[in-house]
Amino acid sequence: MDPECSRLLPALCAVLADPSQAVADDTCLEKLLDWFKTVTEAGSSLLLLQENPCLVDLLSHVLDLKPQDVSPRVLSFSLCLAGTFAAQEDCFEYLQQGQLLLGLFGEAGPLSWAAWSVPTVRSGWIRGLRSLAQHPSGLHFLGNSGAVDALFSLQGDSSLFVASAASQLLVHVLALSMQAAPQVTQALNVLTTTFGRCHSPWTEVLWGQLSPLVAHLLESDPIPAAHSLVDLLLSVARSPVFASADCGLWETMARMLSCLSPTQAGSLALGILKLQHCPQALRSQAFRVLLQPLVCILRATTQAPGPPGLLDETSAGSSMMVDTLLSSKSACVGLLCQTLAHLEELQPLPQRPSPWPQTLLVEAAVIILQLCDGSAVPSSSEGGRLCGALAGCSRVQRAALDFLGTLSQGISSRELMPQVFAVLLETLESPASSPMVLKKAFQATLRWLLDLPSPSSCLDLGPHAPLFLRELFPVLQKRLCSPCWEVRDSALEFLTHLTACWGGEADFREALLASEVPKLTWQLLRDPESYVRASAVTAMGQLSSQGLEAVSESPGHPEVQQGLIGELLHILSMDSEGFPRRAVVRVFTEWLRDSHADVARDTEWFVATVLQMVSQDLDWEVRAQGLELVRVFLVQTLGQPNPHCPYAVTLPKVTPPGPLPEVLRTLCQLQIIDFAFRALFDCDRPVAQKACDLLLFLREKTAPCSGLQEPGNSSDVTSVEATLHRWQAGEQSQPLGNLEPEELLAALRSLDLEGFQGRLAESSDHVEKSPQSLLQDMLATVAVLEENVADCY
Repeated sequence: MDPECSRLLPALCAVLADPSQAVADDTCLEKLLDWFKTVTEAGSSLLLLQENPCLVDLLSHVLDLKPQDVSPRVLSFSLCLAGTFAAQEDCFEYLQQGQLLLGLFGEAGPLSWAAWSVPTVRSGWIRGLRSLAQHPSGLHFLGNSGAVDALFSLQGDSSLFVASAASQLLVHVLALSMQAAPQVTQALNVLTTTFGRCHSPWTEVLWGQLSPLVAHLLESDPIPAAHSLVDLLLSVARSPVFASADCGLWETMARMLSCLSPTQAGSLALGILKLQHCPQALRSQAFRVLLQPLVCILRATTQAPGPPGLLDETSAGSSMMVDTLLSSKSACVGLLCQTLAHLEELQPLPQRPSPWPQTLLVEAAVIILQLCDGSAVPSSSEGGRLCGALAGCSRVQRAALDFLGTLSQGISSRELMPQVFAVLLETLESPASSPMVLKKAFQATLRWLLDLPSPSSCLDLGPHAPLFLRELFPVLQKRLCSPCWEVRDSALEFLTHLTACWGGEADFREALLASEVPKLTWQLLRDPESYVRASAVTAMGQLSSQGLEAVSESPGHPEVQQGLIGELLHILSMDSEGFPRRAVVRVFTEWLRDSHADVARDTEWFVATVLQMVSQDLDWEVRAQGLELVRVFLVQTLGQPNPHCPYAVTLPKVTPPGPLPEVLRTLCQLQIIDFAFRALFDCDRPVAQKACDLLLFLREKTAPCSGLQEPGNSSDVTSVEATLHRWQAGEQSQPLGNLEPEELLAALRSLDLEGFQGRLAESSDHVEKSPQSLLQDMLATVAVLEENVADCY
């Protein structure tokens, strides 16, 4: 231990042991515990206590106080501290000589004090035991002190944190001791964690003792703690110990699948299907259980629902499923949402069942959406009742749309596309669709359109998509005019992604330009809602990149005459919200990267104009994105950064548009250098980090220019350096001016950019993290608190 810390420690222990003293807050005590843990891990705890007897005195003094005088905060700290020291067996024996540990953790200690009612004390007691239970002596102490019984009683503690900590300690004890046998009905969660964390051979013996109890629980109706039982069985099945063991586990799971209610069985079925190793018969049974709700939906609404073989296989137990679906609206909605979520989770997994009934699943998702919007035609009385239960249910609609979106992958034929596009169009058109349902419908539509054959491999979008697009764009126009801003925002996001993928296709371009969508998107640049304006900026940027923007005819706005760039510059300079301004700079960056025609016409003017506005912006994300725009410009001008990996592919070098000194002079004239240096001293760390990386890149690229003559007037360089120092101190009123190339190179060499980079990467509290600083702060806090005590009389 540091000598200065040893000198401060007695005073701090005296403060903690004195009930009349104001004690530091929990954060300081936790930091102190972390420090002691670090010290004991690096050396001997016994030596630490012998060299600093004030620590043992503190623990003894806590026991000597009257129970009502003990501070719960100090008591919890002392319990954790004692456990930290006792984690080493020789120190454990040293503390046991005076019965100190028994007094702190035994039945006569804090367990019987009034302070035990405070959750912090119970948590500290558990943490202390968890620390000392690292060796045989500690485990023996747990058994003899009565602590195990207390741990079982804490499983149902009113504090979730205490109950969780007690559960974890029991798991730890079970993993170290092969003789523990907790009662199954009281410790299912503990056992689940045990089998999940401990993969020793003895767990097979433990399961052999537990399986009869589990079988007995399955005979009850209803099954008690069904969810916990499901978690336990799946935890056992995932353990590698049972991968090839013949222990009756699979038979128990099969039996439980048939005993559980449909709602409870779904979670078990999904867990079984996600297992890497499982008997095929059990997998088939689990998949039938998972499909049963959808099969019942198909039977109730159509005469010929999918492949008859699969439906026949899932008919067993369907009466119970129908009863559950029709028992109440809440039961029907809950079961369908759970089933759709489970199948959505299963669909992308490599271990999903094969063959995968894609057609049945798509048809079921379509019919569920039709039941929700009232367009389904029931073929039975059950179907009519389902229509009533699901009509207008946005929760089921959202789940079905999410699931339908995942089913766009792996379609083997296009036969299902007309009905999928039809139900998506119905949902998008319906006035009853909520904003969230419309958002999900746009997302599902996008996934189905994007998963069509790629433009590079076919001449058009296929036989169904052009017709769908001609019907889609009028609906999109309607949603762009919605009074609900969330709907307008979702429609713009959909348009942006769709244009990015299909903007070059003739069918798409024809359908888009025949609509009012581009014009409406332009008008939304002045939407009253900032989120919508930001999405409209992104959408217009994408449309313009594809040559699909429309010219606004709005009168009274002179910037409209300058085209889209003028409109976006107006937003960047005048919009009061940050979201649209960020979107503008992102669009400008992409335009510069892609050599957009309007940007390539006069790139230098474009960059200078944007930076003039960005440098004055109060939003740090706008400034950071402005630095990204500068980086793109520098890469295009000077070339890619030099690869630091010897195996990296060497890209062709970019030839600067002129001699390097002239290029540097141009960078200064465009205010790029001024902007980068100011950003280096920005109060927002992400901006400063980006500026530092940018200047390092510039210095690397100008290294070949280091042979330039030193500036004739060294006072000019001194003036530049003095200005930079003032900027670093926060005085940024004086500009750099137009630097000569030699002055710029000298300034780059004079700055310790690597040092800047290292300091910016450090956490904000790295200066005051030392143990000495912590002890000093705690003692200073006590003094301040004493000074601030007011006399209430």
